[in-house]
Amino acid sequence: MATIRDVAKKAGVAISTVSLAMNGTGPVSAETLKRVQDASAAIGYTPNGLAQSLKRGHSKLVGLVLGDIGNPFFSRLLRALETALSETDHMVIVAETAAHPERERNTIEQLRRHRVGGILMAPMMNDPAFALFLRRLDIPVVLIDQNVEGADRDFVSSDNALATMILTEYLRRLGHRRIAFIGGDPVQGTAALRLKGFRETMAAAGLPVDPALEVVADFSGEKAYDHVVRLMSRPQRPTALIAASNLMALGALQAIHDLGLDCPGDVSLTGVDDVPWGNVVRPRLTIAAQPVEELAQRAATFLTERMKLRGCAGLPPRTHIAIPKLVLGTSCAPPRGEGG
Repeated sequence: MATIRDVAKKAGVAISTVSLAMNGTGPVSAETLKRVQDASAAIGYTPNGLAQSLKRGHSKLVGLVLGDIGNPFFSRLLRALETALSETDHMVIVAETAAHPERERNTIEQLRRHRVGGILMAPMMNDPAFALFLRRLDIPVVLIDQNVEGADRDFVSSDNALATMILTEYLRRLGHRRIAFIGGDPVQGTAALRLKGFRETMAAAGLPVDPALEVVADFSGEKAYDHVVRLMSRPQRPTALIAASNLMALGALQAIHDLGLDCPGDVSLTGVDDVPWGNVVRPRLTIAAQPVEELAQRAATFLTERMKLRGCAGLPPRTHIAIPKLVLGTSCAPPRGEGG
């Protein structure tokens, strides 16, 4: 079996130079690095990842904890995070909690036992006990999409309130007044912020919100479908809908079609985040899109910095809030008739 000594002999350099080149921990010229890489390839030498981790004091494995990989937003986030972390030779272990908050703590403990160097997570729980658990962890953790109050961890998210502000204002400018909001459980921070953005924009425009037009669909397409069927069967039905997630927007669109209504002729529809196969869905949805690649890059940078410096002791928790973008489709139009 080839060893680091064999690589050094083949490349004509010291063993210490090979170590620096392999670990990326010291000044090695591009020419020397290439000689070491060519020598390694020629004799079939592969560095021992565990041994390198012990020398560095941390593993280059990263745990990623998500509630629902089937959600298009999280699948895009996973792809972007893997791309960003691969640039620094980190490998991602993905763990799904099936949107069960109680499984988050157990999943994190399992990742620790597998000696990951850090954890990225989009948490479901947001309570004092979970915040204390995260605060006491002895490995770096970066929270994505939803913060946990009191956890004192780095946090990366889009401006969730702004996302629905953008959509509400756009519909208002088209002339809509009866706008329904299809949201998640307000107990979750992301859902609460998106509801807040809708309400504040309506209030600023002097538009009353009928409580019956605010429904909770738990970010589920099926529940959104049921709610939209009821909303669009009302005598005074809404002229526009805001779905606070992509899956709820798809459920809403299916309900509109199944009711024999036209979108946007009978009702306009907007959503947060793009939908799967968005280019072939008709009408093309108007959305507030989150900059997923920006979120992934910043989260990866926060985590790898703390992993490299063993937690960055003394560095306070950092927050990065990205700005969503309005992407116009063909799912919105001015309301028909008077008093929209």
